[in-house]
Amino acid sequence: MSVSTKLSSALISFESLLVSSVEWCAAALVFADIAILFAGVVSRFVFHQPLTWSDELASMIFLWTAMLGSVIAVKRAEHMRMTALISLASKDKASFFEALQYCAGLAFLTLLFLPSYERAMDEAIVMTPALEISSLWREAALPVGILLMAVYSFVRLFQLPKLVQSLQAALFIAITVFVLYKFQFIFDELGAWNLLIFFVGVVLCAVFAGVPIGYSFGLGVLGYLGFTTSTPISVIVGRMDEGMSHQILLAVPLFVFLGLLMEMSGMARAMVAFLESLLGHVRGGLSYVLIGAMYLVSGISGSKAADMAAVTPALFPEMKKRGADEGELVALLAATGAQTETVPPSLVLITIGSVTGVSISGLFTGGLLPALVLALMLAIVVAWRSRNDHSQVLPRAKTSQVMRLFLVALPALALPFVIRFAVIQGIATATEVSTIGIVYCALAGLIIYRQWSWVRIVPMLIETASLSGAILFIIGTATAMAWGLTQSGFSGWLANSMQALPGGAPVFLCVSIVAFVVLGSVLEGIPAIVLLGPLLFPIARQLGIHDVHYAMVVVLSMGLGLFAPPLGVGYYAACAIGKVDPNKGIKPILPYLLALIVGIVLIAFVPWISIGAL
Repeated sequence: MSVSTKLSSALISFESLLVSSVEWCAAALVFADIAILFAGVVSRFVFHQPLTWSDELASMIFLWTAMLGSVIAVKRAEHMRMTALISLASKDKASFFEALQYCAGLAFLTLLFLPSYERAMDEAIVMTPALEISSLWREAALPVGILLMAVYSFVRLFQLPKLVQSLQAALFIAITVFVLYKFQFIFDELGAWNLLIFFVGVVLCAVFAGVPIGYSFGLGVLGYLGFTTSTPISVIVGRMDEGMSHQILLAVPLFVFLGLLMEMSGMARAMVAFLESLLGHVRGGLSYVLIGAMYLVSGISGSKAADMAAVTPALFPEMKKRGADEGELVALLAATGAQTETVPPSLVLITIGSVTGVSISGLFTGGLLPALVLALMLAIVVAWRSRNDHSQVLPRAKTSQVMRLFLVALPALALPFVIRFAVIQGIATATEVSTIGIVYCALAGLIIYRQWSWVRIVPMLIETASLSGAILFIIGTATAMAWGLTQSGFSGWLANSMQALPGGAPVFLCVSIVAFVVLGSVLEGIPAIVLLGPLLFPIARQLGIHDVHYAMVVVLSMGLGLFAPPLGVGYYAACAIGKVDPNKGIKPILPYLLALIVGIVLIAFVPWISIGAL
């Protein structure tokens, strides 16, 4: 056996052990977080004796879940990245960029490990207030997670099929760092231009090169602080910790797991079957069912991919059997993804609340009607396109059948409304109500729908950790980048520039729509919100725009960019879930995008749609 073969075999064995250990730990932590938070809810509402330590322990476990989930996301290549340009490159160049993402990540993680380790050791002497244990138990999550991400990136780098491209990528990163270090004195004379170089140039180049967005943000702020300021790099670790530790974000993995439970337990299929019985007999009926199903399911999981995955298996086969065009199906699916971005309990709304201080209950209340307006816009397009199409028409269901399906679907239909009502009325927080929803969904799957698979629970917990880790890592690095922009004076310049725009609030809203459509297509929703939300919301307030109204405009604009080809990542996610060639949906989606634009403009200039129910 050759040396290279032995090395490859050793790496595979090491990888298998590492992955298995991390995945099982992450799954156990997600389960523990759910159990602790639910115990806190029961103690508070049933026994009227709050567990003073539950939130602190859950927060500690949450940070560990986020970091270990980030490690799993590296293994599964689930860290969000833009690959639209890479897909156009030749095979050799695509291999180079594939290696570049791991090399760039390694550079960022290596430089961050020592500061994160030192920060954790500094916190070791601090005792937590409720549990009265060393803060090291919490703070160690960052250095351990960073180290494991670096190790796994290294393993993945050497597992790539072409070693030459890996070496070229590593050399490219080394030369880039050396050149920046060697000519560091130039940055002292550039002043504010450094913002353009690092926060625009470095970040966008990394994003377009396919480097995961979290790493891209981190490299931008790392370069800016390291080469143009005397600020210690350890500040990045502190900002990441702060961004990933916000109490509201505890709901992220819980809603992700809830969405997976809905699909596994049969609740999503029950909702779709009921909607089919109501609308299947009209022209384009199944398309209306798709719009309605996405409206009902959306936001429960916290992931648009999970929302689409819950609806598509139940609906697409029937629509294809009825002669529906594949491109039309995936176009409408992507459009409904953009349409339902404000349907609570959306993670984007929760993120806005966490970074801007806007009331979560207000956002949840204001989010329903704007999404309904966009649903009507999409329905108009469906009606126009299906006016002469009889292929999807199903036989009219009998009243008795409709009522039977309604009764079967009632527990599933009730869940979204119960969750939203509890949060909006202040009965429970988003985190508390998500644990209640998980237990409710589990009981419904076991007792009512009887579609329960114990063997799928652990994979679902691992998937929850991975998706949550990918989201939270971006929030952490975006928080660090937003801090860097604020400290550099960029926020003041942006505020002055936006306030100086002629036309006041109307022009500001128009500029915001364009800006977030572009940002949504490049950065995806949560990174764009975390990065610019704290900067733009104060300006909107000064111009007399209600926080909730501005949030709806921003989120829907971002969603439009996220699901619009050729750059929107959400569009390609819809194609992957629907198993449709992306080229088939680009032309059919254009009328839907136009309908969404008209709807967003209507929402922007009719504030009552967003705030009338407050």
